This record gives sequence, structure tokens and C-alpha cells, in this order.
Amino acid sequence: MAETWIRLLGPPAIESTGTPPPQPRGRKAWAVLAYLALQPDGTGRSRLAALLFPDAADPLGALRWNLSELRRTLTGATLDGDPLRLALLPSWRCDALELVGAGAIPRPDPHSLNGQLLEGLSFADCPVFDSWLADQRYRLENCAQSLLYESSVSALASGDPREAAELATLALQRDPFHTDCNAVLVRALVAIGEHRHAREHVAKCANLYRDELGLPLPPEIRRALSGAEPEADPGIPATVATVRSYLDAGGASLSAGAVDRGLDQLRLAVVLAQRTPDRHLLAESLVTLAGAMIHQAGGRGAEVADFLHRALSAEALSAEAPPAEARSEKYDGVSPTTAAAYRELGYLSVQRGVPDRAAGWLERARAAAARFPDEQAWVLAIQGMLASDTARYGDAVEALTASAKLAREARNRRQLAFSSALLGRVWLLRGELEPAAEALDRALGWILAEHWTAFEPFVAGVRGETYLAAGDLEAAAEMIDRSWVMADLAGDHCYMALAAGAEARLFLAHGDLAAAQHWVDRGMKPKPWYVWYSARLLDVAAEVAIAARSGRAGEVVERLGALASRSGMREFVVRAQSHRAVLGDEAAAQAVPWLAKEIDSPALTAFLAARGQL
Repeated sequence: MAETWIRLLGPPAIESTGTPPPQPRGRKAWAVLAYLALQPDGTGRSRLAALLFPDAADPLGALRWNLSELRRTLTGATLDGDPLRLALLPSWRCDALELVGAGAIPRPDPHSLNGQLLEGLSFADCPVFDSWLADQRYRLENCAQSLLYESSVSALASGDPREAAELATLALQRDPFHTDCNAVLVRALVAIGEHRHAREHVAKCANLYRDELGLPLPPEIRRALSGAEPEADPGIPATVATVRSYLDAGGASLSAGAVDRGLDQLRLAVVLAQRTPDRHLLAESLVTLAGAMIHQAGGRGAEVADFLHRALSAEALSAEAPPAEARSEKYDGVSPTTAAAYRELGYLSVQRGVPDRAAGWLERARAAAARFPDEQAWVLAIQGMLASDTARYGDAVEALTASAKLAREARNRRQLAFSSALLGRVWLLRGELEPAAEALDRALGWILAEHWTAFEPFVAGVRGETYLAAGDLEAAAEMIDRSWVMADLAGDHCYMALAAGAEARLFLAHGDLAAAQHWVDRGMKPKPWYVWYSARLLDVAAEVAIAARSGRAGEVVERLGALASRSGMREFVVRAQSHRAVLGDEAAAQAVPWLAKEIDSPALTAFLAARGQL
């Protein structure tokens, strides 16, 4: 059956083979289509009419005319109900819908991604919709960039470095400063044998970072030039026993705090596993190494993603030809190793602020973890983190509660601490301080029992902010100071940003704007890889700048708005618009109550009400 495409990226059009199909007339018809395509849960007719036809004598009548126009041209789509929903027949595809979709639907060809959402159309007469469109353009650009990056890493891991180089080049045309894409391109050029071009690209990157940003070349790009793996002693036999011995030794070293030694041992396990015929063992070794790099050494770049994609390829091969001694449940499409690889890819996407891509990876992880409660608990925890970051707080509570239940049944105290701490963060963000305090105090107890000091700065910082929200400034200062010291000693950029933001809020509560600004500046320096921390720090930076009547306030607010829109962090989108409104932006003032209505947060409602914006 011939496919018909709804193209919303770039100049909007309906495309099909053969006779050119009819096109919707009018920019408002395209606006209705784009809005419904990107609202999977639908939207009320009255709400959509008010959004797009605010000045019409009969907004609902104007909406009905545009829906009729769309039905005339979209013969393979239905637009019905209240709330209105868009549904497509299998022969109809929509590029924007597929780019953000989390389910097992077809994915757009990454080579075809170009152009902004509804490119060439403007909606100055609909300021709230114009604001929504700007946010969605940031979001879809981020999704496209992430898809190009992930596709380039996947091509490299599957043995197609030329395709990887081509996709990485396309990604760098969008963002030449994307460290991971630059690293993938260098690694791909080395794999092809284009060593001179690889060295030239590294030199070009060094000049670019120095001249444009005043920064040194990121080490990930320089390391990509070597492409070297550790060498194992040729006298060590490459057997299942030796690989497992190195995996066990690496785990023991990491538990003892010897991170560098543990990573070296895990890398050797991977080298030895590559020499065995057991592809499942190789996949397990790669996932173990990647997990250690992510959670012990702060690894977030292309090298870690490459390990995870290689693990998925190896596990797929093991399913086709498992070793004779393998148990059948490892190879029937449901595997804890596959689930862990998908979950870590989802976790990386959460931290990079690409929620649409993260949701897809985590959905795959959930399916692969169907028979493994321990892995289900981890997947649910990351899904809860994602829901919290995107201000879907009800979904976050549900996922984190289920995760904690599984962890409790398995008596996994670290998982319990992790899930409970994230649940406490949700309650804090909603302003429900009693359940927040209970969840965080439980998490601190399990951390103490496990001697898990690496995670304590997060829980202490959030607990301190809970005291602060309750008005207990003395207890808040004690916990927040502890969070900062422990994060600083560990050198953890994310927790340093969290603690510095909490310190800034504490001094803002005291009315000491100079001290609050000092902590904002300290928090900005570490450059956390988890973008939620950056957004939360920018939010308090905006409050401090506005309170101080600083000339930098507008710049800080724009940084927050761009980051929040790109990363789908809906509450921070609302907060950025609220700050813009305080600075005199009338269009932002109109957008605030519209956007806030979609977020169930008593704390956000109280914040906006105090500013007279609801």
C-alpha cells in the first residue's frame, strides 16, 4: 500500500506517490494538525478554539471549519471526539509524530530530518500558540539531533563506520559543538582508516572550542583519536571463567572505591569476552562496563553509548546462535542484559534532556525486563525520574511507588533508597512536604545502612530544601551544607549544582542576595551533565537576578526557557514564562495560566498565584 506522508518538519505539506494530494488551506488548519499530532492524549475543543482563534467572533465555529478542511484532505486520518484526537491509518505517516513517538512505530529516516516545525508559518495573532510553537520547535530539534547521534553510534557499533561518519556529520551541521557527535565522527574516521582526516578534525575542533567558547578541547574527542583498547596478557586464556573472574574483580574494586582499577578490570573482561564465542557473555561484560562508567565515573559520552549498542548487537547474535550450555530464557527475546542496556540508554537520554527518546528506550527496557523483578524496579525508577523531570507528577508517583515495592520484596536497600529519594523529590516539587520528608528520611536510613555515601549528597540536598520549604532555616542549612561538602569532595558535578542551588535558595530566603548570587555562580561552574539540575539552578538564578534588579535577568531567563523547551521540562517552561512576565513580556503573561493548567502541582499554583499570574 502506498504511503502518504504528513510533513510537519520544514514547509508543511501532504506527500504521496502518483497524483499530488490536496493540501489543507490556511495556516490555522496546519496549526490545528500540528497541535493534535503532538498532543497524544488529545485536547478539549474549547481549549483548542481559544488557543488558535482568540479574536474570532465564534471560536468554536472557526475550529469546526478548520477541522472540516483537514478531513477533506486527510482521508487516512480521523479527527474526532472531545477531547479531540488525531488517529492515522497504517498507510499514513507523520514525520513529527514518529520523531517523538515512544512506541514500536516506524522511525523516520535520520537522513531526511531537516527543517523546523511548520517552517515559514507565523502566528503573532495567537501569542499563546506562538509560545507553544517555539517550545515545540526546540523540542523537535533536540529530538532530531539526538536521533542522528544515536543512529551514528548504532551504525558504528554494528560495523558500519561510513554510515556513522555520515550521520555524525549531519548532526554536527546542526550543532558543531556537540562533543559526543564529534567523538563519534573521529572514531568512525579511525575505523575507516582515515587517520589523517581524523587528526585534522580533532585539530579543527580544538580551534573551534578555543576561538568560539574559550574552552580547551573536550578530552572525549582527543581520546576518540586513539581508539585503543587495553591489551590482555596473551598468556591469560579467553574463557568464560577468566572473563567472570575479571567481572567479579572489577565489581569488588568498584565497591571498595577503587574506580580506576575497577574500570581497567572490566575493560579487560570485555577484551577477553571478545575472544570467546559466547556473545551473551560479551554483551553482559559490555553492559557491566558501561554501567560502571555511568554510575561510578560519570561517563555520559559516545564511548559509553557505543558499549551499550555493541551489547545489544552481541545479545541479538547470541539469540540466533546461543552456546550449548546457555539456558533458554536468556535467548527468547527477554533478557536482563538487554533490559539493562535499554535502561541505561534511557537513563542517558533522561540526563541529556531528550525525554521523547528516553521514553522509547525505557519502553523497550520494560518489555525486556518482563520476568526480572530486580531489573523491573530499576526501569520503573528511571521512568519515574523521567516523569518527574517532565512534570507528570502523578505518573512519577505511580512508577516510583511500584519500583520501591519491587525493591522491598527483593530486599534491595540501594534500590529502595534510590526510588524513595526520587519519590521524595516529587513530593517536594509538588509542595507536599510531609510525605517528602518521610520518603527522604527513609532513603537516608537505607543509605546509612548501605554506606552509600556517593548518593547521600542528593538526598541531603533535597531534604534540606524540604526543611527550607517548611520554614526551618536552621535545619535546612545543616542538611544543605552537608550536601555541598560531600558533593564537592566527590567532585560530582550534578550534586554540586543541586547543592549550590539549594544554598542560593537558602540565602534568598534570608534576603542575602549577594550570597545567593555567589552560590549561583559556584553552581554554574561544574557544568552538570544532568540537564534537570542545570534548569533548577537557572530557575533560582532568575529569581535572584529579578530580586536584585540585575541587568542579567533577561539573559538568565532566556537560557532557562531555551533549555526547558528543548528538554521537555514543562514546569520550567512555565517558570521561564512567569519570569518573562515579571520582566514585562505581555505574551508570556498570557501563556502562563494556559501552560500551568496542564501541570498538577500545588506548589507551582501557589508560586504563580503569589505573583498574581493566575
